Amino acid sequence: MIVTVSFRLNNLRNAVLAFVLVPLLGVLIALGMLGLREFEQQMQLRMQEDIELVARSIRLPISTAMVRRDAMDVQQALDSAFQLEQVFGVYVYDAAGDLIATSGPRSPSLDRRRDALLITATGSQGAFDERHGREVFSFFLPLTDAGGRIIGLLQITRDVSRFQAYIAQMRWQGGVVIGVLSLLFLLMVLWGHYRAVGRHVDLLAQAMQRIGQGARGLRVPEEGPDELRLLATNMNDMIERREDSERALEAQRAQQAELEERLRQSQKLAAIGQLAAGVAHELGTPLGVIAGRAQRARRRAGADSPLAREMTSLLDELGRVEGIVRQLLDFARRNPLNRRELRLSDLVVDVVARARAANDCPEVDVRVEASEQDRDLRVQADPVRLEQAVGNLVANAIQSARTQVVVAWCRPQDGADAVVELSVADDGPGIAEEHRDHVFEPFFTTKPVGGGTGLGLAVAHASVEDHGGRIWLDRSWQDGARFVMTLPVHGERSP
Repeated sequence: MIVTVSFRLNNLRNAVLAFVLVPLLGVLIALGMLGLREFEQQMQLRMQEDIELVARSIRLPISTAMVRRDAMDVQQALDSAFQLEQVFGVYVYDAAGDLIATSGPRSPSLDRRRDALLITATGSQGAFDERHGREVFSFFLPLTDAGGRIIGLLQITRDVSRFQAYIAQMRWQGGVVIGVLSLLFLLMVLWGHYRAVGRHVDLLAQAMQRIGQGARGLRVPEEGPDELRLLATNMNDMIERREDSERALEAQRAQQAELEERLRQSQKLAAIGQLAAGVAHELGTPLGVIAGRAQRARRRAGADSPLAREMTSLLDELGRVEGIVRQLLDFARRNPLNRRELRLSDLVVDVVARARAANDCPEVDVRVEASEQDRDLRVQADPVRLEQAVGNLVANAIQSARTQVVVAWCRPQDGADAVVELSVADDGPGIAEEHRDHVFEPFFTTKPVGGGTGLGLAVAHASVEDHGGRIWLDRSWQDGARFVMTLPVHGERSP
């Protein structure tokens, strides 16, 4: 039970009600009760003063009539006082305490003579009494002659039942007023709490609940009093820092995943390279023996004999096999680079010339494009490995192009003066979207069986990476395919 009460008081609204409103209502009720009590006392005092005023107003005529022993004047004075609405009864006693005149019911207060004598001796006073179930108030005033001697006693009685009923009604009405004021005060405090604090706290709680459920980009409304706005501002700063940390963590995870993927790819390429080197080494000697014997057989058979034609066809196929073996060796070769300064235009022109000769496609125009200031660009590279990379790109472009291939190089416009960008583009059908992520994988090819080994781009990729550069497929290129490589000018790894 104690825990439940404590939990409820932890609620801000209930705490305000318990520690602010309840004490205030207690003070309000106490002040109301004190006010009613003071009002009752003042009304009672006023009633007594009214009776005393009536008694003193008829005191002189009654005293004069008693000195003259005129009973009729005494009775007239009593009757005149009895006509007043506040007067219930008027009584006159002589000095001996005997009732000599009355107007109204018999006095309930002085039934014995000695009571009248005692009151006459002590002076004026008031007393409450009950008569026929009705509460009355009597005021006693001694009567004196001109010399100040007491000659009798005047008693005026007032019915206070209506006064008591009025007081009871005032108490009930006062209680109702206090209850209504308490209720209004309670409603005002609750409404004021909701408008000033409660609704803003609810918005904060709802926003934090949604944020706790994983909502991204949500901010706490900075509304309400200064304290709540400061709290909301600090919470938003905390949320922004948390989101920044999450983004940094996600970026770190993505980078880690990329590095792991690259590591797996490198391990796979290393394994494939070892396998390719072993296969090429094992095939080299037998292929050399077969080629030598085929050449001797062709020379012995004569130039126009069917056997010579068969040997020529066999030698052509052996040439294709030797080309595949060379590609395997090129892919597996990861020896240290023999760098030297190369003029890029000379290397590109030589590579293009050999590619034109090796690929008999007269309908394809291979163009070399570079500005005057870029024609003299030089790089620190291994000429054999770089020729392999550029040659493979140009050969693939010639085989894929419809009418033209463009080889271009330049300094990048983003201020990276330490690198050279070289691109090979063709106007062929391009590369399908589902194949673009696999073009640099070893043995991946879209050519028909016998059309290629799928090692050309893999060899180019390995060569560029060994030089510290980058190579990629330009996804924004729409007319065919465009491969781009960057090479460090001074032999250092490019960004």
